[in-house]
Amino acid sequence: MANIDDDIYREKLPDVSTVLLGGARKLCRPATITDKFPILSWLPRYKLEFLLRDFIAGFTVGLTTIPQAIAYGVVAGLEPQYGLYSAFMGCFTYIIFGSCKDVTIATTAIMALMVNQYAVISPDYAVLICFLAGCIILILGLLNLGVLVRFISIPVITGFTIAAATTIGSAQINNLFGIKSPSNQFIPSWKNFLTHLGSTRLYDALLGVCTLIFLLLMKKVKDVPYGNKVFWKYLSLSRNALAVIFGTFLAYILSRDGSQPFKVTGNITAGLPPFQLPPFSTVVDGEYVSFKEMLDKIGASLASVPLVSILEIVAISKAFSKGKIVNASQEMVALGMCNVMGSFVLSMPVTGSFTRTAVNNASGVKTPLGGAVTGSLVLMALAFLTQTFYYIPKTTLAAIIIAAMISLVELDKISEMWKSKKLDLLPFTITGLTCLFWSLEYGILCGVITNISYILYRSAKPHIIITCEKINEHEVCIVDVKQRLDFASAEYLKAKVVKFINNQIGDKQVRLVIIKGQEINSIDYTVANNIISLKEDLQVLKCELFCWNWNIASAGVVCRLKPELKNIFKYNLTIEQIVIDFYEQCTSNGSNFTINSFT
Repeated sequence: MANIDDDIYREKLPDVSTVLLGGARKLCRPATITDKFPILSWLPRYKLEFLLRDFIAGFTVGLTTIPQAIAYGVVAGLEPQYGLYSAFMGCFTYIIFGSCKDVTIATTAIMALMVNQYAVISPDYAVLICFLAGCIILILGLLNLGVLVRFISIPVITGFTIAAATTIGSAQINNLFGIKSPSNQFIPSWKNFLTHLGSTRLYDALLGVCTLIFLLLMKKVKDVPYGNKVFWKYLSLSRNALAVIFGTFLAYILSRDGSQPFKVTGNITAGLPPFQLPPFSTVVDGEYVSFKEMLDKIGASLASVPLVSILEIVAISKAFSKGKIVNASQEMVALGMCNVMGSFVLSMPVTGSFTRTAVNNASGVKTPLGGAVTGSLVLMALAFLTQTFYYIPKTTLAAIIIAAMISLVELDKISEMWKSKKLDLLPFTITGLTCLFWSLEYGILCGVITNISYILYRSAKPHIIITCEKINEHEVCIVDVKQRLDFASAEYLKAKVVKFINNQIGDKQVRLVIIKGQEINSIDYTVANNIISLKEDLQVLKCELFCWNWNIASAGVVCRLKPELKNIFKYNLTIEQIVIDFYEQCTSNGSNFTINSFT
C-alpha cells in the first residue's frame, strides 16, 4: 500500500534575502516604471495617423463634457465652473497615468450627488473630499489592492447605479419645470414637485420637456438605416451640445428686451482656477472650522466616495478594454492622481464617466492623447465662453442630466438576474432600496456586506456530499468535498460526518469513512486540528478514517501537526482496493474490529 511521501513534512519557504532581492529587482525594472507611467509605453510608439482620430474624438467628447460638467457642478450645489475645473484637470492627468485609451475622467452625476450635502455648506468641503479620496485611492492602487473590487458583485453595482440614476433624475424634475427645490433626495424631490405644481414656470417647462424629448430622439438617430452612417453617428453624439446651443441662443434672443423667460445659469467665473493647496480648514457663516471638524462632518463619505469612484472607473475600463487585461490597481493609481491634482485647482471628486467614455470609443480614439484635446477645449471654454454660459437655461441642463440618467437605468439586467439566478436579486434589492430611501453611502455599504455574507456563508458551509456505498460487500461512507476547506468550514465538515455515522448506527454497519480530496487544494491549522479530532471521534464510533488522493500540501499540514497520522492518506490506490486492504487487515488481526491495530 502506497504511503504519502516524506516531503509533506517539509514546507519549502523562500529565503528572506531572496524575497528582498527579488522585490528590489522588480522595483528597478523598466517594466515597473512603464506600468506606473503608461505614457512612457504608448507615446514613443505614437503614429502621425493617430493624431486626426484623437483630435476628432477629443473634440467630440469635449462638446459633451462642457455642458455635462456645468450641469453636474450645479447638481453638486457648487458654482458651474467647479465642474469645468474638474474636467480639465482629470483629462490632462489621466493622459500620464491612465492605461485605457477610451476612459474619460471628469465629474459625474453620482459623484456630484454624493458631495452635494457637504458642498452646500462650503465649496471647500467638496475640494477637501476630492483630495482625501484621491490620497486613499492612490495608496490602495500603489499597494496593488485592485483585487478588492472583485468582492463587489454586478447585482450590487447594478442596484447602486439604478438607485443613483433614479435619485439624480428625480432631483432634476423640479428644475425641468422651473420649480425651486430645497432637496436633491428621492422622496423630498418628488414631494416638493407634486406639492408645488402650481409654481410651474410655463416657458421653463415647455423648453425642458421639448429638450428632453429631443435628446431621447437624437440618441436613436445613430440607428437610422439610410444615408451616411458616420454623419448620423456624430449628429447623435453632439446632441448635448446642440441642446445647450439652442437653449442658450433662445434665452439670449428672448432676453434682449430686458425680460428673461427662463431661469438661467448666471455668472460663471472666467479664466483658469488658482493653483493652490487644498483647504484644510474653512470658514462657514463667519465661524472657523478646523480640519478635524471638517473630517468629522464628512464622516462615512471618506470611505464611500473612494469606493464608488473605484467601482465606476474599473467597471468602465473593463467594459472598453477590448480583450485586454485591465490592471485595476493602475487605474486606481490614475484615478487617485486625478483627484489629488484636481484638488489643487478647486476640483470636486472625479471618476470615469460611462457616457463620455462611450462617446470617446465611438469616435474612434486611438490613444489617451485625445484627453488633451478635451481638456484644451474645456480650458478655452473657461477662458472665452463664460459670458455665453450665463444664458444657459437651467431647464436645459436638467433635461441633459435626466436623459443621461435614463440610459443608466438598465432594467434588462433585472430580468437577466431573474432568469439566471433569482438569489442575486437579494443584494440588488437591498442595495437599491437602501440607496433610494437612506443614502448612497450606506446603500453601497449594505450591498458589500450582503456580498461578504454570501462568501462567508458558503465558506462556513461548503458543498459536501456524503453517501453510503456498498463496496466489496461492505458499507462505506464516502465524503466528497466540492470546494476548498478553511477555518470557517472545519467544524462543519466534522459535524456533518459524525452526524451521518451516528444516524447509520443500528441500520447499516459502517466501519470505514473515506474523504475524497481531489478538490481540497489547501487547508489551514484549524482544519488540520478538526481532521485529527474527527478521526478520534470516529474511533469512538468504531470507524476508521482515510483521506483519499489529497493534495500533498494539504496532507502535509495534518502530518506536520501529528506525524503518526501519515498512514490515513492514501495515494495510487482505488477506493475498492483501500476497502479490500482495510478489511483484510482487520481479518488478519482477529475477528474483533480493532482500529489501532490497522493504523
